[in-house]
Amino acid sequence: MGPRGRERRAGAVQSTNDSSSLSKSSLAAHGYVRDPFAALLVAGAPRRAPLIHRGYYVRARAVRHCARAFLERAPAAGGPRRQILSLGAGSDSLYFRLKAAGRLTWAAVWEVDLPDVAERKAATIRATPELAALAGPPLGPLGAGPGSALRFTSEDYRLLGSDLCDLPALARALEASGLEAGAPTLLLAEAVLSYLEPGSAAALLAWAAGRFADALFVLYEQTGPHDAFGRVMRRHFERLSSPLQGLAGLPDVAAQQRRFLDAGWAACSALDMNEFYRGLLPAQERRRVETLEPFDEFEEWHLKCSHYFILAASTAGALAPAELLPPEHAFPRVEPAPLAGVLCARVLEEGRGCDLKRFGHASALLGPGVILSTGGFGEHEGRHARMSTCHVLRRRPGSGWSAGPVWGAGAQWDGRLFHTMTPFSDTRVLVLGGRLSPVAPVSGMYWLSCPSPEGNGADPLKVTVTEVGPEAEFPSPRWRHSAAKVLCQRQTYLFVYGGRNGRDAVLGDCHFLHVDTMTWVTLPVEGPEPDARHSHSACSWKGGALIAGGLSVSEEPLGSVHFLKPVSNGFCWERLEVQPPITPRYSHTAHVFDGKLLLVGGVWIHSSSVPGVTVIDLTTKLSSEYRIDTACVPWPLMLHNHTSIFLPEEQQLLLLGGGGNCFSFGTHFNPHPVFLDITPLKL
Repeated sequence: MGPRGRERRAGAVQSTNDSSSLSKSSLAAHGYVRDPFAALLVAGAPRRAPLIHRGYYVRARAVRHCARAFLERAPAAGGPRRQILSLGAGSDSLYFRLKAAGRLTWAAVWEVDLPDVAERKAATIRATPELAALAGPPLGPLGAGPGSALRFTSEDYRLLGSDLCDLPALARALEASGLEAGAPTLLLAEAVLSYLEPGSAAALLAWAAGRFADALFVLYEQTGPHDAFGRVMRRHFERLSSPLQGLAGLPDVAAQQRRFLDAGWAACSALDMNEFYRGLLPAQERRRVETLEPFDEFEEWHLKCSHYFILAASTAGALAPAELLPPEHAFPRVEPAPLAGVLCARVLEEGRGCDLKRFGHASALLGPGVILSTGGFGEHEGRHARMSTCHVLRRRPGSGWSAGPVWGAGAQWDGRLFHTMTPFSDTRVLVLGGRLSPVAPVSGMYWLSCPSPEGNGADPLKVTVTEVGPEAEFPSPRWRHSAAKVLCQRQTYLFVYGGRNGRDAVLGDCHFLHVDTMTWVTLPVEGPEPDARHSHSACSWKGGALIAGGLSVSEEPLGSVHFLKPVSNGFCWERLEVQPPITPRYSHTAHVFDGKLLLVGGVWIHSSSVPGVTVIDLTTKLSSEYRIDTACVPWPLMLHNHTSIFLPEEQQLLLLGGGGNCFSFGTHFNPHPVFLDITPLKL
């Protein structure tokens, strides 16, 4: 890379530092961490989204966990003071937090970043009384000697401007500033190595392993570049002109660990951020964080955490990484069953206007030839918003599927998310639940009436929206719930289970709507109740309902399958003992096909693989796994917050919409419906 290319890249990486610093300032301002210095080191007071707050919170806690363990290690009698070397420190406030907490009595901090970044931070420190007072009086004149990298120096703080790719210059600058090669040293790199060219990053790791006799290297970085979320993540950084260099050759945490061992480090341990959050943070602290702000972006939270990790590597005789990040303290892995086959996916290309760019919506099949989708968050005329329009796919004889025109009448559709749509005939659908915001559940219920279209399907489909009267209104508003038709004493009921309501993190109650009279009734339900959950699935089966997966009150995916079984006077809960146990998941869809329960897509955190289709034989209770082949899908297929329709004639699933607001990487929509061939499941 030439000089101009390096300058452009330095500017792009510097902009990521500025954005990160503003996020850390917002993190502290909203009570996630105690950091009065973050706002002093960066201009501006932005309001970041709760999802970004959570992402930066778990990053801050992971780095704090490692730094404290290093500083609390018993010092050798008469030995040198400890050293912290922060590489690519940017505007981070670590030094000031440690100094204010009294943790630098026997330690000092060195920070290195690009010269312009270091100079700007030094100027901020000198101009801010609180920061200057903590750092203490400068030691000697700055810039002593030609080419000096020092930008700020005090008794326990050195700030250097140096390029991490120029190792000879970096080594000279560190030695000149008093860093001792034989002293216990913690090297920190937070989302830094991924911006370096692979050769430069490898050289830096090998240089550090050879230079320091007693060293611990702590790395926070991205991983998982090849799945759908990882591809969206990579494209984000490419658009910022700061691509994640070499990440394609480091596809998982195990590869990152091998990189350190190959560079000469004696031992290495690593956890992804889901494992760190659930395994090393106390439950009480997790509950505190989870109740700080209204939150309803669980899928993106867990996916982001599965694509970042914290790693510790040490030289011989240093703090053992396994003591710092013990894998046995992480939550147990539940790997899926061995792969039983592959299901092919292809994009629906018939007709025009079939795009369905939305997630959190609901879909229903009306008769054999009309699929209606409503609500959700999506794209309309180039803007992202809650969707107040209906989308319809119609099958014309001999012509396949195409999007048909829709016009509506009656009550105004409110654009709710995470609701349910249940067909009661070939022309009527009941819409129940949903939300307008994470604190605003919707109380109203709607009938959507769609008379059977005539002709060749070119005429507009009329959708009439009618609000259900107050006498039948759902008594317990919620979203992320499930609804399925069940039978009791030859009467049909709509069974509604679980969800959230804005007050309770999760619900475990059930309700029954008598279909003929449209009244809510109480029916006896026996047996041990399932764990309360939301974002689960429900399928009608043998007059009852199969409940699978979901997210628990502790925000952990569930792997249980329960059957609400009809009995003489009501229902009885029965847990299906599936073998091998399925990997816990949520935000999936489900169908019963050929005596099997199919769980499609979703999000899981107990495995590093990507959810495909889990198949549970309802007779034998045996489970198997099928991978979804997306080679014919030319964009990342992100299967959560989607809907799916079972087409019995074709023996296919039609996957509609899906995606999410992918952390700070932008909003992703699956743009086109996708067919999934499930005929191999009959073999």
